[in-house]
Amino acid sequence: MDWIKRFFKGSDQKNSEGHYHGDHEEDPQVYVPSGTGDVWQEHENEEIDRAIALSLLEESQKGRNMINDESQLAEDEQLARALQESLIFEPPLPYENANIYQPIPVHFPMGYRICAGCNTEIGHGRFLNCLNAFWHPECFCCHACNLPISDYEFSMSGNYRFHKTCYKERYHPKCDVCSHFIPTNPAGLIEYRAHPFWIQKYCPSHEHDSTPRCCSCERMESRDTGYVALDDGRKLCLECLDSAVMDTKECQPLYLDIQEFYEGLDMKVEQQVPLLLVERQALNEAREGEKNGHYHMPETRGLCLSEEQTVSTILRRPSFGIGNRAMDMITEPFKLTRRCEVTAILILYGLPRLLTGSILAHEMMHAWMRLQGFQTLSQDVEEGICQVLAHMWLITQLDSSSPSSDVATTSSSGASRLRKEKIPEFERKLGEFFKHQIESDTSPVYGDGFRAGHSAVYKFGLRRTLEHIRMTGSFPY
Repeated sequence: MDWIKRFFKGSDQKNSEGHYHGDHEEDPQVYVPSGTGDVWQEHENEEIDRAIALSLLEESQKGRNMINDESQLAEDEQLARALQESLIFEPPLPYENANIYQPIPVHFPMGYRICAGCNTEIGHGRFLNCLNAFWHPECFCCHACNLPISDYEFSMSGNYRFHKTCYKERYHPKCDVCSHFIPTNPAGLIEYRAHPFWIQKYCPSHEHDSTPRCCSCERMESRDTGYVALDDGRKLCLECLDSAVMDTKECQPLYLDIQEFYEGLDMKVEQQVPLLLVERQALNEAREGEKNGHYHMPETRGLCLSEEQTVSTILRRPSFGIGNRAMDMITEPFKLTRRCEVTAILILYGLPRLLTGSILAHEMMHAWMRLQGFQTLSQDVEEGICQVLAHMWLITQLDSSSPSSDVATTSSSGASRLRKEKIPEFERKLGEFFKHQIESDTSPVYGDGFRAGHSAVYKFGLRRTLEHIRMTGSFPY
C-alpha cells in the first residue's frame, strides 16, 4: 500500500475520496479510488499496475510473517501452560515419618528433564518435581501396591514411597485380638499392651472389656479363634487343649514319670499318695478344709492335703460339643483316709501336660518333706524349694526334647532318663513359658523364695541345701 500512496501523492490529477479496509488476519482487499478527471495515459496505467503488484506482494509477505508469528505464539502458550500446571501440582505431605517436599520452580531446557522412574525424557505435559527429582505422574508409584501416588499426602520408609493407606497396612501395628489397627492415645502416639512372653499385642481396652484369657498360657482370645469353655468357667486355647490332661486316669503316666524323677534325685516317696484331678470348685473346697498351707493366688492349681475329707474327682474326661463347650464329664466322690502325713495330691484338670507336671512336681516336694519329717517352715522357704523342683523337672522335659541331646540330665546329682518322644514345637514353647513364669514370679513367697532356693542349689547342690533347710529352716547363703 505504500507504493500506491506514493504514486497518488506524486500525481497531478485530482481524485475523489477513497476508502481502505484492511485486516492482518486475512488477505487485504484494496478498493481503488475512482477518478472524475481526464483519461489515464497508457504509461500511467502501467505505473499503476506495477504499484498494485508491488503492494500485493508486500501485503502477502506480511501475512506469511504473521502466520509464522502466530504459530510460534501458540507453541509458547502451550509450553507456558504445561509449566504452570506442573508448578501448581503440589506433592503429598508426610504421614508419620514422611518428609515434606515443596515443588521447586526450576526451568531447564527440555532435554534436561529426565524422569527418575523410567529414565526417559519427560517432554511436554504434567510432571512432578519431588524428592529432588522429576517424575512422570504415572512413574511416582507406591512401593507396596505399585500404583501411582496421586494423593495429597504420602509416606516414606527409607527410600521407599507409599500411599498412606499402604504404609499403614504394612507398618501400623494391628491388635492380635480384634485385628483392628491399634489406636493412638490423646498424645497421638500408638499405645498397646503386649504379653511379656508371647509378645501378643492388643488394644489397651481389651484389658477391661472382659476379653477371655487362656487359663494355661494367658494369651487373650482373638475374635477369629474360639477358646474351649470348661465346666468350671475357665477358657482354654486350642493349642493348650492339644496336650491337656483331662481326668485322673489320664494323669497316671505323668505321675509315674515324676515319681521316677524324684527317685533319680534319691528322693523316693515311699508311701503311695493318691493323685486326683479335680474341678476348680472341688479344689477350692478342699483348700478350705486344710488347716495349714499357703496357696498361690489368684488361683490355686494344686494342693498337697494332710487332712481326711471327701473330694469330687474327675472319672472321665469331658467331650466338647456346640460352641466348644465341655460336656458329658463324669465325676465321683473320693474319701481321703489319713494313713500318713499326706492324704492326697490334687491337681486342677484341663491344663497342658507340662503345666500339670510342673504343678505335680511342686506338690510332690511338699509331700516328700512332710513324709521326711521336716519341721514347719516359713512360706518362702517351703514354697521356694518346691518351685525349684518344679523348675528342675521342666528343664528335664525341655532338654529331653532338644535335637542335640538323646538323654536328659535331671540335676547335678547325675540322674538321667532316656527321652521317650520328641515334644511338639508349641508344647515346647509352653514349657519355656511355664519355666519363665517360675523365674519371673514377683510374689515374695513363690518368686523371691524360688530365687533364693535356686541360688542355694546352684551354689551348694540340692542335697546340701535340703540338709541345711532341715537343720535351720532356711536356705544356705
